[in-house]
Amino acid sequence: MDAQAADRASRDASIALGLTLPTDTVLYLLLPLHAATFGVSFAEAGLLLAANRLVRIFGYGWIARLYEQRGPRAACTLAVLGTALSSVGYALLPGLVWLLVARLVWGLSFAALNIATQALATAEAAGAARRSGRSRAIIAAGPMVGLIAGAVIAEVWGPHLVFLLLGGIALLALPFALRLPGGHGEAVRGAPRFGLPARIDVWSFVQGLALDGVFVLGLSVLAAQALGGAGQGAALAAGLALALRYASEIALGPAGGALAERFGAARMLVLLSAASALALALIGFGGLGLWVGALTVVLLRGLLQPLPAPVVAAMNPGAERVPALARLATWRDLGAGAGPLAAGLLLPILPPALVYGLTGLALLGAALALPGFRLMPGTPAPRAP
Repeated sequence: MDAQAADRASRDASIALGLTLPTDTVLYLLLPLHAATFGVSFAEAGLLLAANRLVRIFGYGWIARLYEQRGPRAACTLAVLGTALSSVGYALLPGLVWLLVARLVWGLSFAALNIATQALATAEAAGAARRSGRSRAIIAAGPMVGLIAGAVIAEVWGPHLVFLLLGGIALLALPFALRLPGGHGEAVRGAPRFGLPARIDVWSFVQGLALDGVFVLGLSVLAAQALGGAGQGAALAAGLALALRYASEIALGPAGGALAERFGAARMLVLLSAASALALALIGFGGLGLWVGALTVVLLRGLLQPLPAPVVAAMNPGAERVPALARLATWRDLGAGAGPLAAGLLLPILPPALVYGLTGLALLGAALALPGFRLMPGTPAPRAP
């Protein structure tokens, strides 16, 4: 695949994921606030929010083989249809069992779309960081708009209508999925998904736990508490706070890719992770620290998001690249699945300063352990042991 074909395929895959991802991100906003409306308890809502990531831990290998055997077109087309069905399930099938089935379908659907976006963005080494940055910006547009609109629609007409609409929007991704390359995908068989993790896998786990788990759940809860607790104000506050995270990816994702091209993706990954760790710790102090720390984290996250895929691609050239990307996503899902559970258990019983301080310390340690910090700009990172 030449650079022009990689650009086109990466763009189409990113649009498909951007149109389907709101079915998940909006659920993170509305399910905890409307748990009774969906026929579940608050504790069951936490389980449902983690379920899609947990199924990907075990399903990524199967989805990666599907991607290899059928190619990105077939894998992403099935994923788009699965996304639409899961969103309709959220709207029409209340109760833990049916919602759990819908979450599992979405988890596998996202796995296919996620593998495609990362594999196609790095299919050609030249410009991989640039494509990755553009990809993150395209993908983030869907959740950003969906979170704000979903909060407003849910308060006026209820949360079920939101997911019926999102199911229809997901189907708009079909033409883009059908334009992806057909035939066989890249070989994905290689090193096992588990076993002793590489340092980049450890970082991915901690990053998922901290920035996709503890930060997201805690930010929603703390923002809602600070602006009036339950009700419309809480939903809009939480929606705006989460939407800002995706707005930063749109605005700063391309800049993060450009910085990686200029200074080296591995070096920028370490520096931005360390800065994010310090901002996380600041959130725990509340007051002005909450808002300054939250704003800093979302801005840094926008710069950080494009970097893992090109770093892993440099560490794992050739046929090992796609399996390594799948492992990276698996470890991130492990962390992001554990993060909301940990935050839900710890925030009610421990001071936020301690929870966020320990989370930031873990991210800082994982970042400083990564290889590549001392590399000169443009020097490829060595393979992580």
